[in-house]
Amino acid sequence: MSLIDSPSYQWIATPRALDDACAQMAAADAIALDTEFFREKTFYPLPALFQFAAGDMTWLVDPLAVECTPACRALLQNDALKLIHACSEDLEVFQRWAGVLPAPLMDTQVAQGFLSDNPGMGYQKLVEHWLGETLPKEETRSDWLKRPLSRAQCDYAALDVICLLEVWKRQAEALERSGRMDWALAQCRALVEQAGRGADQDARWFTRQRQLWRLTPRQIEAYRLMTTWREGEIRRRDLPRNWLVSDKVLFAVAAAMPKNRFELAAIEEVKPSLVKKEGDTLLALMQTAREREEEALPRSWPDPAQPPFKPLFKALKKTVSDRAAALGMAPEMLLRRRDIEAIAMQALAGESPRLPGGWRGECLNSSLKQTLEEMS
Repeated sequence: MSLIDSPSYQWIATPRALDDACAQMAAADAIALDTEFFREKTFYPLPALFQFAAGDMTWLVDPLAVECTPACRALLQNDALKLIHACSEDLEVFQRWAGVLPAPLMDTQVAQGFLSDNPGMGYQKLVEHWLGETLPKEETRSDWLKRPLSRAQCDYAALDVICLLEVWKRQAEALERSGRMDWALAQCRALVEQAGRGADQDARWFTRQRQLWRLTPRQIEAYRLMTTWREGEIRRRDLPRNWLVSDKVLFAVAAAMPKNRFELAAIEEVKPSLVKKEGDTLLALMQTAREREEEALPRSWPDPAQPPFKPLFKALKKTVSDRAAALGMAPEMLLRRRDIEAIAMQALAGESPRLPGGWRGECLNSSLKQTLEEMS
């Protein structure tokens, strides 16, 4: 009988039922987890459903009816391996509902990245690849906040964790055969650590901007101050990022460095409502950037399309790609583009490049060092 035919599960809507389910899962070696949520009008996701599976049992937990209990928090952090596919938003939902992050964690999308050259394989493709099953797609964009949920919605949600357990059994065997289980576990530990840092990363948001090379160091500082402020505010106000002010608008403000409301309003991307509501704050941040001592400013960013950055970046990127090909992995599993850019910029600035650690360092660092020496 196919896994996807008439999945069995229990609906959980009381603290006692949740604690009973947690007791049944307490001895499991692996627990599959998933979430459904709503996030169109808020910064923080609104939990709509939690799915748990262990052994032959599956539970659907209604967070609109029951809060996370101490027993559930303990389960999320016991020794069992927590399985989630493409975990980033799910971790936010668990943090919001439970106040803790599931650990130890295995992201099955990450695991697949160590087993193939497709690091972003979706869940339906993953199930088809490993189990030969075709999952239903009709409920992908359901309203998960409505009650009661339909049978089709519940079946769809249950299959997200039922199949995940079966997929992981096969992935685990393949990871052990390839000697990459420790790599996958280390990568997933890093994902949990990053998710737990939250607001600490706000001051680094500005580095995501691909056009920083167009700004002077003082303009970069203005942009950094504004994005740091914006990231803190969207958490405090619980608003989607662009509902407050987008990166594009903040970049335009940083480039113009306005001194007053008239100059701020004259910037094409700036709407009158932003001037009215946030104008004083943005102008104060501009003033802070203008008063910053030269030695405290960020360094200039090189033009990625021009020498000496472009040839060095291309050489480092090829080094990573060649090593990834030899390992049968996607290059981004070894080193992301922004990390390669950072190594190139640090080298051009006369700094000692911060090379990767752990398994990545073991795979890459000797080759990266050789490339840096050849290009110096």
